[in-house]
Amino acid sequence: MGIFVLINKKFTYFFLVLFGLTFSLPAQQHTGSFVKHLRFGGGIGLSFGEGYFGGTLAPSAIYEYNNNLAFGIGLNGTINNQKDTYKSTIIGGSLIGLCTPFNSIQLSSEFEQLKVSRKYEAHLNIRNDSYWVPALFFGIGYRNGNATFGIRYDALYDSDKSIYLDPWTPFVRFYF
Repeated sequence: MGIFVLINKKFTYFFLVLFGLTFSLPAQQHTGSFVKHLRFGGGIGLSFGEGYFGGTLAPSAIYEYNNNLAFGIGLNGTINNQKDTYKSTIIGGSLIGLCTPFNSIQLSSEFEQLKVSRKYEAHLNIRNDSYWVPALFFGIGYRNGNATFGIRYDALYDSDKSIYLDPWTPFVRFYF
């Protein structure tokens, strides 16, 4: 566990330094104002089933340094409720890096840190839990205009703690 925490801290420091350097680059290298390089997007998710509700709101913003490189931040808020079973709340944030080496191929990296809180119904005799879980995604996608469709892999995947079922997850990303 100690090595995992150390690796997690190193990734966090790495991304903070990377973002600091990115936003401190000289302004004369850009064409136009800071605001013209900002793009906003994110995701909305709703799940319904027999006695189940899940909802996610995940806004994000990126700064397009140029046509090939962008960095940004994201937030995540999710609630799940399974009738007579459990309720969970997931909140957190992410640091995002995007690189488009070719016109339609986009590479991505994203460090995500989430706080997971689960409360089980008393009759189940399962202890409530609350913990932080990191994820480090590396992805590749097909970009067409404002949309990118692809797949990403979580290099820090932990099957006992992750909110995702698998380290491989498809994604759809929009920025306007």
